[in-house]
Amino acid sequence: MKKTIINIFIAATVIFSVSCKKLLNQDSLTKLDESKVYADINLVQTSLKGVYASWLNNRVDEQGTVLMMGTDETQQGAYQMKSDASKGGLDRYDGNLNSLQGQVTTQWNLRWPLVNEAAKIINGVDKPTLQAGSVEAGIVGEACFIRGFIDFELAMYWGEIPIRDLSRESQLGLKRQPLKDVWTFIISDLTKAAAFCPQTNDPGRATSGAALAMLGKAYMSAPVSTGLRDFDKARDCFEKMMGRYTLVPYQNLWDYKISNTNEAILEFQYSPVSPNNNKVQFQIGSRAVQNTFGDGCYYSGYDKVVPTIHAYETVANGGIWEDGDQRRAENIRYDFTYYGVTPTLDIISWEGLGADFDELKPHIKKYEDFRTDTHSGLGFNNMYNSGKDMPVLRLGDIKLCYAECLNELNKTGDAIAVVNEVRTRAWGGTLPSDKMWTMMSQSDFRTNIMDERTRELFAECWRRIDLIRTGLFVDRVKKYNKWTAQSGTIQAFNTLYPIPDTELKLNPEITPDDQNPGYK
Repeated sequence: MKKTIINIFIAATVIFSVSCKKLLNQDSLTKLDESKVYADINLVQTSLKGVYASWLNNRVDEQGTVLMMGTDETQQGAYQMKSDASKGGLDRYDGNLNSLQGQVTTQWNLRWPLVNEAAKIINGVDKPTLQAGSVEAGIVGEACFIRGFIDFELAMYWGEIPIRDLSRESQLGLKRQPLKDVWTFIISDLTKAAAFCPQTNDPGRATSGAALAMLGKAYMSAPVSTGLRDFDKARDCFEKMMGRYTLVPYQNLWDYKISNTNEAILEFQYSPVSPNNNKVQFQIGSRAVQNTFGDGCYYSGYDKVVPTIHAYETVANGGIWEDGDQRRAENIRYDFTYYGVTPTLDIISWEGLGADFDELKPHIKKYEDFRTDTHSGLGFNNMYNSGKDMPVLRLGDIKLCYAECLNELNKTGDAIAVVNEVRTRAWGGTLPSDKMWTMMSQSDFRTNIMDERTRELFAECWRRIDLIRTGLFVDRVKKYNKWTAQSGTIQAFNTLYPIPDTELKLNPEITPDDQNPGYK
């Protein structure tokens, strides 16, 4: 037991020791000989577990919802927009979205320690002689998956990024690299992960199926300018892994009693017990409900992120929802009646929001956790303890990605058949004839699949990436996000986030001249 505790302490120290100089070069403060640490397979395994544990923080509390802001399906609540101009810039896309924006800086800072530690693991364990199936190969595969996944996010959100390949550190340094080099590196990492990750693994850890899913996403997301976008290679990746998973009833995906279903490819593991809770309900619940019923109501909260009108309304009213689609009731809360009592806005009239009130308009429902409710009898009694597992990759998503690839390969009929598989599940197993997708043009499919992805994947943190990779970011956000439309200031350069000011100041290889165009 003592040896285990010491090993965990050493590994954690190695992972999270941060240089006062810059996040991207985290020299250990412990004077440990890293070559020895990363040669000890037991320490490396503990270090890898630490990376996984820290990765969970990317979906926790406010920082877990920031990337949902400023899209066509979710936006910040009205009171937050009124009371916090800096954060409001994430939806308004005005001058408050700049290099000093704190939430953007947090997103950058959350990811680099994980990339750095994964790079150290790979550098210490990877050898040309690695054999698939060995302990060492599995460690390298999982570390490559983590680095590849997070680099994928960083490249989608910020464009050119540093490449943390320690075998080439003297050549690469800490400067931003050309997009083609970045995406070549991402694809290489995910290719190795697909070869070396185990086919089955503990919940929350990478598998070869997860690696193939992300490799497919990389091939269909790489900027066209890199020459690496390849829908046929993406199709091949998806076909190799989809058969390992099955669609389950949609409601089962959000039932805390049924975690890690046969649809789950990668799921972040949480619980309502601190510190393993994700606290996301605090961000997505209703302030009017909280002020009426208190924290012990499992769908109370503070309206930090709410659905756009487009994402909660019916087709007849200009939204996306069709009659009979069961996903609507799982994704969106419309009714706030609590044990026979319906809250009103009177108790929060002090907010002075006028016609902008949204505390009793539809909210995100899928992450609500009844275990935290006073009436559950479990004793948590506070929505802040919400701790449902959160899907990162699941089959419903990959089937729709696969359908996109087929459409781009001029197989629109086959693509429609795949979408109808997903829609059949959405209607409880029997898809009415008038709800079946029928033959359409390739262009119409591209338009329709974007609404279908919102219906299937609402608030699952893929939307910003979907909009960026399809080139629809500015047009759709300006059309459907209330705050963006009111501001009228969104521009093409807002597709990428600004490089944080702290990075520009502390990293001598990323200077103000390297800032993304349009930002100061």
